[in-house]
Amino acid sequence: MTSPPNTFPDVEAIVVELLSDRPELADATVDETPPPGFDGTQKAVIVSRRGGAWIDDLHLDLPLIELECYGPDKPTAHLLANAARAECLKARGTRYGPTAITDVVEEDGPRWLPEYLYPAANRYLCVMRFSMRTD
Repeated sequence: MTSPPNTFPDVEAIVVELLSDRPELADATVDETPPPGFDGTQKAVIVSRRGGAWIDDLHLDLPLIELECYGPDKPTAHLLANAARAECLKARGTRYGPTAITDVVEEDGPRWLPEYLYPAANRYLCVMRFSMRTD
């Protein structure tokens, strides 16, 4: 049995960089945390690792990435969710430094979900499973 690499890829930072290149998301905040003063009505995509697993025999990290997509109204939040998921699904074969994205699968497509922390929010949530190898 081999051990996982000493440094796992920062999948949240990789996905933030990946989504920041998308023209449809250019006027939205794309980050791992909400911006100061955030109330859920601004255009934003918040990226969080929700779990996943290291597959030792394959030397593969399989993180689950949650995309919380907010907008000033429901149609805008939905548009952001679709743009974010499309960019993630196109990421197969992409490299970020020593990390290769070998596959991306949608685990839970965009769904409207109430937001309890920000009552005025318009939010869609989706979950993507990435497969990543690090040299």
